[in-house]
Amino acid sequence: MHPGSKFFKNYFKNKRILVTGNTGFKGSWLCFVLKEMGAKVYGLSIDIPTKPSNFMCLKLNTSMKTFYGDVSNFNFFKKIVLIVKPEIIFHLAGQSIVFKSYQNPIETVNTNTNGVLNLMEILRYLKKRINCVIVTSDKCYLAEKKVFFSENDCLGGKDLYSASKASAEIFFKAYCESFFINQKLIKICTARAGNVIGGGDWSQERIVPDIIKTIYKKKKLVLRNPTSNRPWQHVLEPIFGYLLLAKNLYKKNVNFNSFNIGPSTKKNKTVREISKLLFKKFNYKNSIIVRNKVKFSETSKLNLNTRKINQTIGWKKILNQDLTFEFIAEWYKETVPIKKQLLINITKLQINKFFNRVINAIK
Repeated sequence: MHPGSKFFKNYFKNKRILVTGNTGFKGSWLCFVLKEMGAKVYGLSIDIPTKPSNFMCLKLNTSMKTFYGDVSNFNFFKKIVLIVKPEIIFHLAGQSIVFKSYQNPIETVNTNTNGVLNLMEILRYLKKRINCVIVTSDKCYLAEKKVFFSENDCLGGKDLYSASKASAEIFFKAYCESFFINQKLIKICTARAGNVIGGGDWSQERIVPDIIKTIYKKKKLVLRNPTSNRPWQHVLEPIFGYLLLAKNLYKKNVNFNSFNIGPSTKKNKTVREISKLLFKKFNYKNSIIVRNKVKFSETSKLNLNTRKINQTIGWKKILNQDLTFEFIAEWYKETVPIKKQLLINITKLQINKFFNRVINAIK
């Protein structure tokens, strides 16, 4: 039995599950985990966002059904939900890169805000039981002087990416209060995850892909904001949180609520420290260049208080720092050239290791 299935007592086995944004980095990991647990997984994405692609590396393009289209298109989104007839929805579809919100602000708002709005409106008219976890971002908080955020802190954003995620959270709460609070079929919550790292991320302007490209091209690393810190976590950490939330949505203090997911510390690693740690795993000696002129602003310090999700459903961070970067290095060392079957085997092994640690950590 898969250790994740054992921990969740086969809750996800044979469940019909729709994952939006399934071709992305985090979405593809989630789909792979669910398939390992025996779920019937369907995907909805606008495209395959990167090349190389974790979705392709794990052969999910041939092992699950994916519908291609835009979640900001209400009629299309509704059509897919009616076709799949999901028992669980994980909504990950979104524009996830801050700098792209400066290049395409309307697209960012349409995907991140209107995608959630469309989902809530679709759920409003469904006459069946559905558990739904909406993934937003830790960047939904209004970052003024405060840098350590709890779920009840003020939402907002000085950039379009943050504003779009904050808006999604506001629409979520308004729909719950307006339409769902007195019904028994739709169980729903949001998850605000900190910065996610791990094997299979090939996105632009992301720290781990930039480091990996630097190593293999034998170049010097350019850092946009070397002193910025984030609640860094391996991709399996928030996935574990999403699964726990989906399973526990019947609880009143989970349903219609929002939860931070990330390391609860005021001393997260900086971008520079992250770079040095990963260089060490590859035995790579390199100087780091700081890019002085940044064309857009972003929050320099962002930390999460995760007491709520820990006390409510028992989620906790599982991997220590060294094992997190060991996982990342192990995965990327098989990408030049890409060896798909070996990457699949490594991914399975890491999932097994992670959930074995979950079983030992959470009794």
